[in-house]
Amino acid sequence: MLANHNLREVDYNEILFEKRPCLDAEGKEIPDIFNAWIILNNPGQFNSYTTNMVKEVILAFREASNDRSVNAVVFTAVGNKAFCTGGNTKEYAEYYAGNPQEYKQYMRLFNDMVSTILMCDKPVINRVNGMRIAGGQEIGMACDFTIAQDLARFGQAGPKHGSAPDGGSTDFLHLFVGIELAMYSCTVCEPWSAHEAYRHGLITQIVPALKVDGKFIPNPLVRTDKWVGKKTGEIIYGLPKKGEHFAKAKELLKKGEIDLSLLDEAVEKFCTRLLLTFPNCMSKTINSVRKKKLEHWDQNKESNRDWLALNMMTEAKAGFRAFNEGPKGKREVDFVKLRQMLAEGHEWNDEMIKAISPQYQEVAS
Repeated sequence: MLANHNLREVDYNEILFEKRPCLDAEGKEIPDIFNAWIILNNPGQFNSYTTNMVKEVILAFREASNDRSVNAVVFTAVGNKAFCTGGNTKEYAEYYAGNPQEYKQYMRLFNDMVSTILMCDKPVINRVNGMRIAGGQEIGMACDFTIAQDLARFGQAGPKHGSAPDGGSTDFLHLFVGIELAMYSCTVCEPWSAHEAYRHGLITQIVPALKVDGKFIPNPLVRTDKWVGKKTGEIIYGLPKKGEHFAKAKELLKKGEIDLSLLDEAVEKFCTRLLLTFPNCMSKTINSVRKKKLEHWDQNKESNRDWLALNMMTEAKAGFRAFNEGPKGKREVDFVKLRQMLAEGHEWNDEMIKAISPQYQEVAS
């Protein structure tokens, strides 16, 4: 009898764990060889991960890694709105805000989740079914490959909501897109379209997901033709449409339906390409390439964990509660008022948080 190397047997509640048959080059199912699908299952909150979900992801990756019948791991989520938007802000705001000792324990789990992805013995494909934002971007970049539907968006949220993208983005993003684009994304927090992300080298492949009158079309909100910069002569893809073109694109988006069948087809075909290799040579290769990520991740993860925990007493406490409790369309603090109060030497306390937070202004008005 073969030894069982799993930490424990798991009944998954907040994720789905499925073993789907591998397909051969002709698209036929192969007996006894599978791809493991690890699926975040919190669509009502844009597949943000709770503490319990993080635990289940860790155990699922260990199970998939140990399974002798698994060829590759597909990391994805339920629905077509979001792969993942990071940590569950309701849990952050209601439990972790103001409790750095608790958040430090949580960040141990988060760090273990990222490390478990990076140490999986099987190649990992991030199937991006929708937004990949904040911590979702970070766990996505820990994967080996990314295949996305082209309506997806990619980006960070940290400095806009009281945190820093120190769960992987400050370690990984520059390896994909270079230091200046990484700096831009991590600080300004303006998301990229899937077309921009592909152009920057962040992802492996994009496929259309919008169906209009029975036919797939590229994301109408971005230019998908070649566009030559007037000053630089650079060929550019994925620029956002503006003005009249944007209005027409929005109407086309409303008219269509989202269909992820091409995404599934692309993921399955990529899994087959990985299948047609020597498994030990594949494992050695991905581990050698992953070292570039691990060099940064292992060097910084513990000090980042300490800082992120302490930050729950100040900016994160204000930012996460504003996002969770603020009125729709106004879930960021008053950054100008905050900077004015800090310039006056005001200490971080509940009085400051009330002065800058939209939920308290709503009550006062």
